Amino acid sequence: MTTKEIMEESTNSTNNNNKTVLVVGSGIAGMTTAISLAERGIKSILVSPFVSERAQSVMAAGGINAALDNMGEGDSIEQHIDDTLKGGCMIAGKDAVTGLCSNAPDIIKWLEKLGVVFTLNKKGEIDQRAFGGQTCRRTCYCGTSTGKQIVSALVMECRRYEAAGLIERRLWNDFHSGLIKDGKCYGALLFNEAFASLEAVYADAVVMATGGQNALFGKTTGSTQCDGYAAGRLFMQGAALKNLEFIQYHPTTIETKQKRMLVSEAARGEGGRLYYEEGGKRVYFMEDRFGSRGNLMPRDIVSRCMEETGKDIFLDVTQLGADVIDARLPEVRDLCLKYAGLDIKKESIPVKPSVHFFMGGLAVDEKHETSIEDLYAVGECASRYHGANRLGGNSLLAAIYSGKTAAKSIDEKKIVADQDQTDKGQAEVEAFFGKYIQKESEKIVKDFSSESRFPVMYIRDMVAEIMNTDLGIVRDEGSLQKGISDLDYYIDISSRIKYDSSVLEYFNYSLPAILNLAKATLLSAKERRESRGAHIRSDHPETSGDFAASSVISYNDGNFDITYDMEGRFEH
Repeated sequence: MTTKEIMEESTNSTNNNNKTVLVVGSGIAGMTTAISLAERGIKSILVSPFVSERAQSVMAAGGINAALDNMGEGDSIEQHIDDTLKGGCMIAGKDAVTGLCSNAPDIIKWLEKLGVVFTLNKKGEIDQRAFGGQTCRRTCYCGTSTGKQIVSALVMECRRYEAAGLIERRLWNDFHSGLIKDGKCYGALLFNEAFASLEAVYADAVVMATGGQNALFGKTTGSTQCDGYAAGRLFMQGAALKNLEFIQYHPTTIETKQKRMLVSEAARGEGGRLYYEEGGKRVYFMEDRFGSRGNLMPRDIVSRCMEETGKDIFLDVTQLGADVIDARLPEVRDLCLKYAGLDIKKESIPVKPSVHFFMGGLAVDEKHETSIEDLYAVGECASRYHGANRLGGNSLLAAIYSGKTAAKSIDEKKIVADQDQTDKGQAEVEAFFGKYIQKESEKIVKDFSSESRFPVMYIRDMVAEIMNTDLGIVRDEGSLQKGISDLDYYIDISSRIKYDSSVLEYFNYSLPAILNLAKATLLSAKERRESRGAHIRSDHPETSGDFAASSVISYNDGNFDITYDMEGRFEH
């Protein structure tokens, strides 16, 4: 399709194309939102500090779920819904999960249309393999680089719409804060790294696509670019957060100097076996406990079982044979050889659980709108589909489906038709935020002229230590309260910390919001006095009907308030 044809199609597809939408984050969820808006003739500004090829999305090796039943096992959309609800311990909300799973087959077709090349089976259909928590082989994949394939296809589609003027990219920009007045979002304040200055970008809607909170925990399987700051800052500006206590540990990772490297669940999906050694013999503990499919139990169960053994755990794929490993697990083979010096064709892989995915994030409704009007969230930074634990293969699906849903919702929301009234309203909005923008700009200028004896990165390292120690796979009230108390100390001194010239300004201004996000997470875990999914309390080991709902936490001038809600709906 030519640029002219794109413009004509977009112009004819909607009568609402005077809108401009700011999309913060350019991974799979952000790009899907921008493309879906462009398909509807709506312009978006796609903002990120780096190019999309550096987004965490490229790390998603395993695959994307859809009930295609290409393996002839009787899979269905209803079974996908049931597996997702059960995996999430029945608190994700049936309407949300039904929408996600029902649209999965069409999303696969859409990706194929964009040029994603899926691995095929012997019948020439998309091959599907098993991931944790699935009753059927449901995960479509592109070798071991599904995320890279999808990112590449979306980048090319974005470029077509960039050429048509429907997507504008802005690189080297970090989110600073929302422009929020009386519970409504009018845009965002961005920090330009090149000029070390703030810029206000006004928009008819803002979509956050900033990923999870990896940097809160230091070394994880995810990108350290995803630190949760945006969610924490918006939380302090009035946006509710949901299900923060549910943090998924991936059972199989290996450690490197910089991070923990993921040994894809595909290795167990192909037949890899977990074991520990005792008395000179191998104990296949997952199979002993759960039978032949024990290695593919949901990730929270596998991680907890590994933790309970108190042993060094290994993953063995040698029995698959060199040909299968080379054909179906080349990325795992190369990763282990490069970072651990292991030949997985001959040696077992020493593995440990690591923080991998965040079920919690900005609370959104069925439109993917947050508790703040015209502020939306998509992808991992939004909490809606996964409940207490995410199924493997559902993250990429949720990233794409949420982006499409947000774009549709924004398109369907009417805007003021009277241009004179719109111009007047815009002038009033800009006048209102003028003082706030000036104050924040002056603060950054002042920061540059000061020095601190409290290194910002030292405090961030302390936060990671608190989160890993006091909010591990298994928690209890004592450890959680200790973590909260320690964070209160750092929150107190953060108001007195001056500029740290050894790091980017972003690390300076982001610290208070990250500390408050960490505290909100610990408070949510402390309040949920039960064990459910990825939240395991040693002092409350049973699942309780009193907590059969999602947690929603709000912030008001230093006060934290937690309620429980099944669907996370908001009235605007």
